[in-house]
Amino acid sequence: MGEKTLHAVLKNYFEPFDDNQEIKIGGFVADIVGESGIIEIQTRGLKKLVKKLDAFLEVCDVTVVYPIAEVKWVSWLDCRTGEIVSRRKSPKKGKITDALYELYNLKYMLDNPRFHFCVCMLEIDEIRYLNGWSKNKKRGSTRCDRIPVSVLDEIYFRNADDYRSFIPKGLAESFTSDDFAKLAQIDSSTAWTALNILRYLGFVEENGKSGKRKLYCEK
Repeated sequence: MGEKTLHAVLKNYFEPFDDNQEIKIGGFVADIVGESGIIEIQTRGLKKLVKKLDAFLEVCDVTVVYPIAEVKWVSWLDCRTGEIVSRRKSPKKGKITDALYELYNLKYMLDNPRFHFCVCMLEIDEIRYLNGWSKNKKRGSTRCDRIPVSVLDEIYFRNADDYRSFIPKGLAESFTSDDFAKLAQIDSSTAWTALNILRYLGFVEENGKSGKRKLYCEK
């Protein structure tokens, strides 16, 4: 089943009328078409949308909805009986910065006035088969489905300037990617991705070096 339930539930959440769903436009099919334009829901792999979005943006506004599991429950399914044998809350909490890797794939669209991005923060029940290789059959297990339990927040980036919100407060006049990572409470790889996007949008620029490390400053 993969992501099918999550995608279907979000599609009906953002547009409950079937007549406005799965509309063919040009050589592509849009998830939702309404008065505000096109809504595309993508649970992962935003890079796959590039050709479709390029075509859609030529004719109207497009909003990409990307879900993040802020709260995740893990339910274990017995493959023989089909029963849920246990359920626990994952200690990992999803954050809005988790969207940065996916946004990187759409970087050149972010300053298009027709492009909009919505991060949908969810409580999700992830169902996994007890078919792993470890003794308790959990390690190496296969995901069965992800079912949204509730919508916790919807965070919209309606124009390029909204992406400034990824810049943490308290940065010095000149700062390294490590400084950025520490204040944003993200790892170094995510910080590099954020800075790459922010540089493209013109909100940050390189400002010399400190030893071997690049320095940046806000514009």
